[in-house]
Amino acid sequence: MIKSNKKKLIALNNPYVIKHVDEAIKLCQPDKVTVITDKQEEIKYVRELALKNKEENKLNLLGHAIHFDGYYDQGRDKDNTRYLLSNKVDWGIDVNSIDREEGLREIKSYFKGSMKGKEMLVCFFSLGPINSVFSIPALQITDSAYVAHSEDLLYRSNYEGFKALNGSNQFFYFLHSAGRLERNISVDIDKRRVYIDLEENSVYTVNYQYAGNSVGLKKLAFRLAIRKAHQEGWLAEHMFIMGVHGQKNKTTYFTGAFPSACGKTSTAMLPGQTIIGDDIAFLRKINGEVKAVNMERGIFGIIADVNEKEDPLIFKALTTPREIIFSNVLIKKGIPYWMGMGKELPKDGINYSGEWYEGKKDKDGNPINPSHKNARYTIRLSEMDNIDPEAENPEGVVIDGFFYGGRDSDTSVPIVESLSWEHGVFLGAILESETTAATLGKQGVRRHDPMANLDFISIPFLDYVNNHLAFKEGLKRIPKIFATNYFLKDEQGNFMTPKAYNLLWVLWANGRVNKEYAAIEIPIGLIPRYDDLKKIAKDCLKRDYAKEEYVAQFSLRIDKYLEKTKRMKAIFTKTNAPIPLLKELEKQEERLNNVREKYKQSIVLPFIFY
Repeated sequence: MIKSNKKKLIALNNPYVIKHVDEAIKLCQPDKVTVITDKQEEIKYVRELALKNKEENKLNLLGHAIHFDGYYDQGRDKDNTRYLLSNKVDWGIDVNSIDREEGLREIKSYFKGSMKGKEMLVCFFSLGPINSVFSIPALQITDSAYVAHSEDLLYRSNYEGFKALNGSNQFFYFLHSAGRLERNISVDIDKRRVYIDLEENSVYTVNYQYAGNSVGLKKLAFRLAIRKAHQEGWLAEHMFIMGVHGQKNKTTYFTGAFPSACGKTSTAMLPGQTIIGDDIAFLRKINGEVKAVNMERGIFGIIADVNEKEDPLIFKALTTPREIIFSNVLIKKGIPYWMGMGKELPKDGINYSGEWYEGKKDKDGNPINPSHKNARYTIRLSEMDNIDPEAENPEGVVIDGFFYGGRDSDTSVPIVESLSWEHGVFLGAILESETTAATLGKQGVRRHDPMANLDFISIPFLDYVNNHLAFKEGLKRIPKIFATNYFLKDEQGNFMTPKAYNLLWVLWANGRVNKEYAAIEIPIGLIPRYDDLKKIAKDCLKRDYAKEEYVAQFSLRIDKYLEKTKRMKAIFTKTNAPIPLLKELEKQEERLNNVREKYKQSIVLPFIFY
């Protein structure tokens, strides 16, 4: 480390930062160490280093770059992501863990010498806006300029903020190495590990490049934040934050929790609305209101099916000059192509498998898509035309509504409002989703995913849900809670709701928050009236909304809901769920059985409840 970099560290006057850096240098043995501050020339250096190292390559449009991850490193690696625990914990849910001392010995053996011949980057960020009560400082050490560049797009630079810590250890720490490389790809697949040390607020990740495994400040930091939130009485949630602009020229802010590939980013980016964040929200109770900030300042979004017709704002950003990292898409003559982009894809090019051609298969005989189903784009939110003016407000925005949305083909209606706060927490806790390409493993499997957060819950499930139930206490302004489902299918397997209807459901929820619409109570909650949806569709979507659509979408599939109730009973028994959750389950089951007995039908049309 040259003298100027040492000075940058000394200026922080923080022995904990110095200790982490010293230990990382001794362990990883880099050839060079560079400390990155908030200065633009140093941030530019990181971008240029990513190109120099061939971790990224320039594309035709100014600011566009392409990054490829290894063929077997295309999604979050849940099997090798583990908590380091000194003591046995009754989580109530399946949690992947390892003895802390054993895990540290193992992963440090993989880090040993992992940066030989490479440059170590020491970076400082803020999770949340600068100078905010919400925010958490984060120290990232990595040998990947791609990781550092991604974090520059996704988070706020915060070297000066570390000075304000006055020598304390109240920050999160992340150590990453891509490990041994061949053709710029991590090759030690059997030694891939993500270990999360809850005791020290640290994350160690080695032999990965895919950002979900390597960019520590994203879902890995999120796990640390959930634990911190529980200890301090606030919420860290897998939620977007958006401003909804209703017919009364008023902005109402909503958060929404959706598992990966379930419409989360596309909801946050709905036309005519504004976005604060698309993935992770920090929520606090301030003066009797729920306020929230975006932990991030950028988007690491799934690019599959983003097209000009259905996602005009994102599509415009992805096809015009601005700073973007594309990952694992198809490249032909310096132009990126991806599945579902609304145009014919080339028959050959370069992709995550190397030289690609139509019909190419992997070593197991599986067809290789031109662009991976979990291909991504990384971009600053400030590059988006619909960025909300309050996006960087350190005081946050007032939240008046929560959305919980899964991927359910045969049961849940497109939108339902909870009967109470407790029932709303229940709706979040029973969220199910059919798995997609965003995680490694089988697709199309129905999976319980409470609050879209199962993969990230870092405290016992009982504590996690109780924290949500107790969050209502002291609030003078209680947000409404809604459950959505964009993926209901008919008997032929066709989606019942076009993507444009996502806006229809959101605008109805906005109207409910602002007391513009009545609702119909059915056993699972409150659903829209047909006439209100018809009016919203005509006024805001310029579409006719047919009565037949309404009947198909909002009919109560009692047998399917009772099947879900049975699944939830088994899960709640196993997870030691809180009593209020069990009571909500019992009450909903009773309401469903009463309606079934009254009408002698397994499917009840919505107009019956008018």
